[in-house]
Amino acid sequence: MIIFLNWYKANLADLHLFANFEIMATTPSIRFFFPRQTSLANRGPLKSFIQKLIRKEGKKLGGLNYVFCSDKELLKINQDFLQHDYYTDIITFGYAGPDDPIQGEIYISVDRVKDNARQLGVSFKKELHRVIFHGVLHLCGYKDKNRKDQAIMRDKEEEYLRLYL
Repeated sequence: MIIFLNWYKANLADLHLFANFEIMATTPSIRFFFPRQTSLANRGPLKSFIQKLIRKEGKKLGGLNYVFCSDKELLKINQDFLQHDYYTDIITFGYAGPDDPIQGEIYISVDRVKDNARQLGVSFKKELHRVIFHGVLHLCGYKDKNRKDQAIMRDKEEEYLRLYL
C-alpha cells in the first residue's frame, strides 16, 4: 500500500504544518490534507460527489488523497518529480493501471488557485473545485496536453462544476 506523502517525509522540514497526516486507507476512500492555515468546508458532500463523478466516468475508487500546499511546495514537487521549473496549480500522481480502481495523490497549490481565480474573475470556491475535479478527471483518463484534449477537459470540469455548485 502507498505510504501517503512519502515525498514530504523525505524532503520537507515543516511537516508540522499539516493538521492530519495519515496512511492511505486500504478501503476505498478520499482524504484531504491541509496546512493549518487552510481548510475546506463541506468535505463530506464533496467526497460523495467525487465518488459519483468517478462512477459516472466508469471507474471505481481505490484511494485518493488531496494535498493542499503552497506554491513553493508544489514547485519543489514539480522540479523533483517532473523536472519542470515553473509554478502550477495541480500535480496528479496516479498509482493504478487503466482497468484498476483509481489510486492516486493530487497536490494543489492554494496560492496558485487564489491567483488563477483573481485572474479569471471567478470565486476562489469555484476555481478550487474546478482544480479538485480536474485532478480526478486526470485519474479517470482525461488528458490536457493538446488543444482538443484541453477542450474536452474544460467541458468535463464545467459539467461537474454545474452539477456540484
